[in-house]
Amino acid sequence: MSKNENIVWHEHHVKKEDRAKLKQQAPCILWFTGLSGSGKSTVANAVESLLFKMGKHTFLLDGDNVRHGLNKGLSFSEEDRIENIRRVGEVAKLFTDSGLIVLTAFISPFLKDREMVRQMGESGEFIEVFIDTPLNVCEQRDPKGLYKKARAGEIKDFTGIDSPYEAPVNPEIHIVNDGITVEEAAGQVVEYLKRNNYI
Repeated sequence: MSKNENIVWHEHHVKKEDRAKLKQQAPCILWFTGLSGSGKSTVANAVESLLFKMGKHTFLLDGDNVRHGLNKGLSFSEEDRIENIRRVGEVAKLFTDSGLIVLTAFISPFLKDREMVRQMGESGEFIEVFIDTPLNVCEQRDPKGLYKKARAGEIKDFTGIDSPYEAPVNPEIHIVNDGITVEEAAGQVVEYLKRNNYI
């Protein structure tokens, strides 16, 4: 007997469409991906602030914050990184069901993992935001001192150093985050949402 055999999906009386209509927005997942130090969290925070000022309903899931709770027991092995992204994808999907615009800031280095999250939701709900910052710029910034530790061999399987980062092939939003302000980067994301009738 399958362990899921006796679990049945419970339909809600209030639908996703009802919640979205009440909030006057189209729910979606803004999936910020890029190297450590690329500016994912910084830009995602700026985007959320702009949307909040516009009266939009949002929630930001940050990689480090999620590992303090929901994904506390996961390591940085490839297997656990996949599980980390799967869990975040499931949570993000629940938030879109509530009618929210969800922002996530995760390195999420593997193409197949990001595609897995895309397939969890409805067509058009997953918006890949590639924060494209050159590795040397990320190393210069190194806000948490992680690159220095990785170069010294103190951190194993560090993305961009001894573990690969698979850049998006065709992201919905591609931001080259070198020589532009946080406000300009955030503005590109909000413009996309306006242009495509999410807000």
